[in-house]
Amino acid sequence: MELADFVLVHDGDDLGKLALARERYVAEVEDFDLALTTLEVRRKLRDKVPQWHAVPGLRYPFRISGEQCSSSETARYKAAVARGAVLGRNARLADLTGGLGVDSWAFAQVFDRVLYNEMRPELCDAVRRNFAELGLGNVTVSCAELVAGRLPVILGSFRPDILFLDPARRASDGRKVFRLEDCQPDVLQLLPELLAACPLVLLKLSPMADITLVCKQLGCVKAVHVVAAEGECKELLVLLERGYAGPHTLTLYSSGAVVEIPDSFGVSPDQVGAYVMPDPGRLVMPAPDRASPAWLFDPGKALLKAGAFTWPCRFGLQKLGQHTHAYVSAGPVEALKPFGKWYPILEVATLNNRSIREIGKKYPRAEVTSRNLPLSSDQLRAKLGVRSGGSVHLFGLHADHPSANLLVVCAGQ
Repeated sequence: MELADFVLVHDGDDLGKLALARERYVAEVEDFDLALTTLEVRRKLRDKVPQWHAVPGLRYPFRISGEQCSSSETARYKAAVARGAVLGRNARLADLTGGLGVDSWAFAQVFDRVLYNEMRPELCDAVRRNFAELGLGNVTVSCAELVAGRLPVILGSFRPDILFLDPARRASDGRKVFRLEDCQPDVLQLLPELLAACPLVLLKLSPMADITLVCKQLGCVKAVHVVAAEGECKELLVLLERGYAGPHTLTLYSSGAVVEIPDSFGVSPDQVGAYVMPDPGRLVMPAPDRASPAWLFDPGKALLKAGAFTWPCRFGLQKLGQHTHAYVSAGPVEALKPFGKWYPILEVATLNNRSIREIGKKYPRAEVTSRNLPLSSDQLRAKLGVRSGGSVHLFGLHADHPSANLLVVCAGQ
């Protein structure tokens, strides 16, 4: 049986039982282990890369590749960033750490030619077959380890306009790492060679990486993109340009929405303080008499990761505290909706034992979030004695003027 046929026949099977029945099925397909791994990875790609899941003949030799690969959404955004950095027609890109090939697949849709390089021969063989199945005729596959001095051999006669690297973020013992010097290949060591070979380099880094430190370590950073999807910060994209010495731009991507954040770095504490709500104590007043904003904006992961804490204030929002990343407003702002959640405020109380007891009793089921308090969200939930669910969201927040901890009750989403 062809691999694609075996995959279709057993697509809905229990993989554990299928593995235990190895002796029964091993004669049905040329490589039973590959078939089993392919079935497992395909399930991960059903929602992550649906365009690949729709093609049953694709081969996936390593489980880890399916876990680490980009989604089609984030891969296409990367491709747009890379293509936007290259001027002119007939652009070429070299993906030096190809992996499963999802990023190269996206690059091939906007670049004239793409070089895919991967050091594992089994993956190169699978990708070569897969790209043919996907109808990609503009990708060249190379199989070589990217180490110092090896780049000219990998590129050969291929002359890229931009290089792309996604360093592996796992140590030899399997631990997840995120510092540049701990990833493989070591971009810091290779950087002079990379920039000598090509004027532009695009790096995909862990969402845990420190943006300020990364920019300081690399230098010549022209742009940083914080990429979020499905409510999670997925990756950082860092664009380097040979000889560039100016300030870098900062762009947020969140599930289709894109915004460039102006003046996000270098904001002094005094400037941040200017955006802090002068009298959040007014929120404690009963709703009919309250002259304060009636909505709370809870920033999403991309905005928090970017450190763009004053950006929402440009739309008239006020922070509850300099280090409390929660904002209040008279109503939702359309431009901010992709980058956080809006909650109508139902009531506000000073956070103390009495309010914890009364509000916990009033709302036995609620979501709970703690910001800039000595309590975590789970600890605050335990004190309130509430279970997850219900129609409200309880926020424990610290306010600066006057210094007070608040319990804000909002309608849930």
